[in-house]
Amino acid sequence: MAFVKVLKTAAYFKRFQVQKRRRREGKTDYYARRKMVRQDKNKFNNRKYRFVVRFTNKRCITQVVYATLRGDIVVAAAASNELTDFGIPVGHKNYAAAYATGLLCARRTLKKFGLDEKFKGKEELDGEEYHIEDEENEQRPFKCILDVGLRRTCVGHRMWGALKGAVDGGLHVPHSCKNFPGFKPAEEKGQESEYDAEAHKERIFGSHVKEYMEMLQEEDPTK
Repeated sequence: MAFVKVLKTAAYFKRFQVQKRRRREGKTDYYARRKMVRQDKNKFNNRKYRFVVRFTNKRCITQVVYATLRGDIVVAAAASNELTDFGIPVGHKNYAAAYATGLLCARRTLKKFGLDEKFKGKEELDGEEYHIEDEENEQRPFKCILDVGLRRTCVGHRMWGALKGAVDGGLHVPHSCKNFPGFKPAEEKGQESEYDAEAHKERIFGSHVKEYMEMLQEEDPTK
């Protein structure tokens, strides 16, 4: 029998520490979570709110939460299946549904804190870049940090629809429009990037879903 070098000794296995449960299950990115939850020492015990966006196979879920030692506490939540009560019976996981869910969650959060009258949000939906903190108000707006979990933050993803809905609803979520549909980065150095608000507006209103359904109706009415 050939000699086999022992790479991992008994001492190694005695000291081996397993990862946290939600890391083992592949549910939580603790590197990202630590950055979002960590609070300055001079702001000890102040609540740091996160705007959480998650997608399942059937719906979009948005929540405003803050972390404590006992666990995360949910302030307000909205899910896209609730849109049935507002006249949207189907299509609860597309970009338009994500926008509407984010908007609903934002208004619920502000109402809970009694800020819904002070911060009305965007009254006309045109897809333009909007920041509630730029408006002149006596009180500072309600601030949240976007929490997307394990999702890749690629351009045009549905999570940006939920973010846009929350921002238009009156929440202050720090962001830029470079990941929104309709954004074109500068081709050469020194040039300015372009943002087509009209293309984003069409996405919010679900024009892409309408076009696809019309195409299916022409090609295969049975579908």
